[in-house]
Amino acid sequence: MRTSVILSVLVLLWLAIGLAAAVQRGYFSTSEASCSTLGSTVVTVFVGPLNYLGVNPTVECPPVPEPSE
Repeated sequence: MRTSVILSVLVLLWLAIGLAAAVQRGYFSTSEASCSTLGSTVVTVFVGPLNYLGVNPTVECPPVPEPSE
């Protein structure tokens, strides 16, 4: 029981630090949303404290094919 509470607190702390890193990088200040912006924001939140150790997660989205005529 105690282990699950400690683990839950650590996960919440991890995500809070990741959210702070995303805010510091300005991911929530831009109004334009794209696949790579959303992906980089989510990855930054989940990578959490590793951002402060020099990890710079980015997501590249594949190009969308042109419709055929």
